[in-house]
Amino acid sequence: MTSRKWVIPVGLVAMLVAGFFLVRSLSDDLVYYLYTSEAVEQRADFPDGRRFRLAGIVVPGTISFNPEEVVFEVSDGAATIPVRLLGTPPQLFDEDVPVLMEGTWVGDVFESDLLLIRHEEGYEAPEEGNTPEDA
Repeated sequence: MTSRKWVIPVGLVAMLVAGFFLVRSLSDDLVYYLYTSEAVEQRADFPDGRRFRLAGIVVPGTISFNPEEVVFEVSDGAATIPVRLLGTPPQLFDEDVPVLMEGTWVGDVFESDLLLIRHEEGYEAPEEGNTPEDA
């Protein structure tokens, strides 16, 4: 009878320990998503090397292509951040295009190794026989 009274408390402790480790492992893998003004405001929460996602619109006149990187600025209208993109950007990358990047702060520059173009959900197929070049 004495061993049965310990089954429930031991089970609860085991569940709490498992829950603690589950929450801890999930929080280590989270990648935050911030607009440029939020990233500037929360700069202290994301020290150099801590990954997060940054969203903004490419500022016209700031794109500079180099062989190994692209340098430009992004803004949400309230704050502007210089960006260094390692690698080649997607085909739709251009001025005034909304982008979502993943990377880290390196000083005052956001260094990204992944850039996605944000676009509308709707897609219209070209009419039969027409190509985008014909438009």
